[in-house]
Amino acid sequence: QVQLVESGGGLVQPGGSLRLSCAASGSMFSIYTMGWYRQAPGKQRELVARIRSSDSTNYADSVKGRFTISRDNAKNTVYLQMNSLKPEDTAVYYCNAARLSSQTYYNYWGQGTQVTVSS
Repeated sequence: QVQLVESGGGLVQPGGSLRLSCAASGSMFSIYTMGWYRQAPGKQRELVARIRSSDSTNYADSVKGRFTISRDNAKNTVYLQMNSLKPEDTAVYYCNAARLSSQTYYNYWGQGTQVTVSS
């Protein structure tokens, strides 16, 4: 079982920056693929960025060049550095941990943190 707690959301002006953090409890954090997803009002949840146990990453086209995902396995924490924020980045951001083991898929979500980009 993995518990995820996000922090770092808030209100920021367009062009500003925020750093989200997601602290994970439990063991084997380093073997999980960690992801950040977001959901805006009236829209489906979408992948923002993902980092695998190998440290390979992928990003949604809408955030490439502006957002950076990273992980610190010693602290069981994954980060999302968000720069050059736009109003369309406004959403609830969720942390996700996932792994496949012996044909069993483990998938966990945090409670979400609100990011609002507005002047």
